[in-house]
Amino acid sequence: MNNSPAELFNDAEFRAKMVAIGVSLSSEEILNNAGAAQIEDVMEAHMAAAERELTDEMDTSLQSNGTRFGGKELGGLQLAIPTVVNSGVYGGIDRGANAIWDTSTFDANGFNTAIGTQVSATTIRPFLNQIMTQRTRGTQGADLLLMSYQHYAAYDAATVAIQRVNDVTDLGKLGFQSLKYFGAGRSATIVQDGGIGTNMPSNVTYGIATDNMRMRYNPGRNFDTIFKQAMMPINQDARVQYIGFMGELTLNNPLFMWKFYDSNPSA
Repeated sequence: MNNSPAELFNDAEFRAKMVAIGVSLSSEEILNNAGAAQIEDVMEAHMAAAERELTDEMDTSLQSNGTRFGGKELGGLQLAIPTVVNSGVYGGIDRGANAIWDTSTFDANGFNTAIGTQVSATTIRPFLNQIMTQRTRGTQGADLLLMSYQHYAAYDAATVAIQRVNDVTDLGKLGFQSLKYFGAGRSATIVQDGGIGTNMPSNVTYGIATDNMRMRYNPGRNFDTIFKQAMMPINQDARVQYIGFMGELTLNNPLFMWKFYDSNPSA
């Protein structure tokens, strides 16, 4: 009888990152659009623009490797689910020395040449079926497939109208372009991350087990104004306000996370 203690827990340490977008308006700008003839509250309009700017900045960071701003950037998907899975430090853990902390990666160009060497309407479902079979266990596995336009278009073309299953219950209601994947005895929501100014890498699909990935944030700094009231600098007739975020994208079980990409789409 083996009574050696088993290591059930280990620690990953993620440092919270902070970002803020500033709004500065002179009192002249505010007063020129005040009173009974006011068309729009200029401070409110500038705050709404700052929220959109912060959203764009967060989207850039969510697709990043966390190296901008001297490493103070949010650690995005390229860091959490990288192409090279067994190198670098993530959450304070050396992936090269701890295989348990590795995610998985699959290149269509050489993953299974019997299926094909590039992603198309013919190959994408067989590719996904094999990946889902390999990277699931019991009820655990990727339940969200985040796709670039190229992969989403290939999957969309692979399904005829009578087979296509649109997701209108969850993410579909939030405005995302989403479909449902059924295969390999499992189901997952497919979301396209594309459009004008997209930061999603081309020819990529991320398989994400949402139970194991969290966007952790400080409840007092979740797209909130930093000051209760706009501040007035002592040497300026103006108002200054900031909208900020504090948090980090974290991972607690990389086993079911994977990246599927096409390194040579024209092969």
